[in-house]
Amino acid sequence: MPVADARLRAVLDGAVPFALPLRRRFRGIEVREGVLIKGPAGWGEFAPFDDYPDAAAARWLDSAVEAAYGTWAPAVRSSVEVNAIIPAVPSDVAAGMTRDAVLDHGCRTIKVKVGDPNLADDEARVATVRDVLDTLLGRGRGAIRIDANAAWDVARATTALRRLGAYGLEYVEQPCRSVEELRDLRRAIDVPIAADETLRTAADPARVRLADVADIAVLKPAPLGGVAATLRIALSLDVPVVVSGSLDSSVGLDVPLAAAAALPDLPYACGFGTGALLGADLIERTRLPQDGALEVGRTPPDLASLLAARDRMADERAAWWRARLAAAWAAGAGARSGALVARST
Repeated sequence: MPVADARLRAVLDGAVPFALPLRRRFRGIEVREGVLIKGPAGWGEFAPFDDYPDAAAARWLDSAVEAAYGTWAPAVRSSVEVNAIIPAVPSDVAAGMTRDAVLDHGCRTIKVKVGDPNLADDEARVATVRDVLDTLLGRGRGAIRIDANAAWDVARATTALRRLGAYGLEYVEQPCRSVEELRDLRRAIDVPIAADETLRTAADPARVRLADVADIAVLKPAPLGGVAATLRIALSLDVPVVVSGSLDSSVGLDVPLAAAAALPDLPYACGFGTGALLGADLIERTRLPQDGALEVGRTPPDLASLLAARDRMADERAAWWRARLAAAWAAGAGARSGALVARST
């Protein structure tokens, strides 16, 4: 692929496509793919999901370029409390995953995926997680948050949250898609609402006013454009924030951890517990919570793991990812991030 832009060529020259199998199907995929970018500051991860349009993928590339070529705001904490995550699995599997999260990794907050067509399956999963938390930590001492990924309309969300709310919910993440639906739902239920897609898909997340439709903002730094963009958005919002990952590798997790570490206020556990879903990683031992937290810091890939992840990807998919990176650059990342690359090459 001929590349006229020398800055893009520098990014592509340091790019390694990778494929990581998942232990469990998550967000409709069984393999997590992306591209690792090497720059003078370290490694950045470009891994927008396949359904992201080029303009949205461009923000993800901004984040990767910032990680590889830029600098991050100073950290005000050395570790970050983490929630574990339970995908849409049967309740007996959810029980085992929750026990592992509490006993092996010290997590006290569990995020449960909901939004199944059969509400009884969601309820069984949430009830099981509550039972395990109460048994292991003591009644009411563990927190449950649920994520519907905008699967409900207002009527369905109202019915679901009146049932699921009985198990003690810290909040529900993105129960409905539109701002109008969130506003109507908030009037009907007393479960706190967190907004994710509402911000992530906005043309300018820093201009979104959430206080009348949500109680909490979920910020995912990679699709928002990186650490600096996330901090700017967090400081502009009129509600507290939770920082979350995006099914990152242990290398890509550096970005959301850096954003969380730099925030002056961090009242909630952050969504960095997806490492347990990875069947392979870009380092030998996946970063998993210890005593409920992850340490902040740079995590370079190890050569053997990176080469294995590269070789796991078919040639046509590797070419597709390199072309996608170039398309994201053309869609806006080049104009925004090109100066970082130019200063470093």
